[in-house]
Amino acid sequence: MHLRFTDQELATLVEMVSLAANVASWNRKPGAEGGIGDFERIENKILEKARQAGMAGAIEFDEQRQLLQVTEEFQQESFFQECYDELRNESFWEELVIRLADRDLMRRIGREAWEALDEEQRRERTEDIEKRYWEEFTARGIDRVAVIFPRGDG
Repeated sequence: MHLRFTDQELATLVEMVSLAANVASWNRKPGAEGGIGDFERIENKILEKARQAGMAGAIEFDEQRQLLQVTEEFQQESFFQECYDELRNESFWEELVIRLADRDLMRRIGREAWEALDEEQRRERTEDIEKRYWEEFTARGIDRVAVIFPRGDG
């Protein structure tokens, strides 16, 4: 297969595959290594072609991984870094809100009743709780989040 890209399209493709490989690397589940390796090999192939096509200044060899990667300078100036940062930020807040709301519901109705609910039922039952957490975190971030250790635990 042969594809032709403009310089701008090639730079966008480099960002896309680098973003995908970066996100895939988060997967720490047993057996994920094969999928991550597939992503890295495709990324390496695209980066090699991009390097040959005039993007050598944006691509470097990572000695530890023995693969090509975009330079930190390229990454910091790229749209993919903005997307990656936004993904991480949104994932953090959404997961925090959902987990805290689920914890609160479980405390209210008991673990057995909570486990009997499917995901849709849990989201319905926690809608007001989630809204309260979203309002809190939007206004104050994590400033008022605290862990209360049981007596004697530190």
